[in-house]
Amino acid sequence: MREAASKVASLERVRERVEAARREGRTVALGNGCFDVLHVGHVRYLEGARAEADVLVVGVNGDDSVRRLKGEGRPVMPAEDRALLVAALRATDHVVVFEEDDVSRLLLTLRPDVHCKGTDYTEETVPEREIVRSYGGRVAIVGDPKSHDTSALLTRIRR
Repeated sequence: MREAASKVASLERVRERVEAARREGRTVALGNGCFDVLHVGHVRYLEGARAEADVLVVGVNGDDSVRRLKGEGRPVMPAEDRALLVAALRATDHVVVFEEDDVSRLLLTLRPDVHCKGTDYTEETVPEREIVRSYGGRVAIVGDPKSHDTSALLTRIRR
């Protein structure tokens, strides 16, 4: 777990790591999500995002953000645990926890070459698409069809 923990860092530290990767000629992708109960859909999404660039940064929504986005009773796990689980995946290079409800600040700070979203979006419905386009990046839709849902999984578990 020590290796996974070293992947989780502040936005400033991740920015430094991204800049170092760029100096080496490497491309950067950004994926994001709540990752409240890690499931196969998350793994496929992150593997798809990793295939879009040399380096994958994953933004994990902070606890208050998850609560606002998903409702009372969420998150199931605290942000630190969710970030560590995402960092432990082979596809992930860097993880940053963010408190906002969207990734605009991460995009403007890191300026990834590719902003990756899941198949519940299209390139035209990605909320931050204009930010990505403003600095010359592109949006990619990755992962498998959205047939895995944390809310549905939690409902099944509670039954």
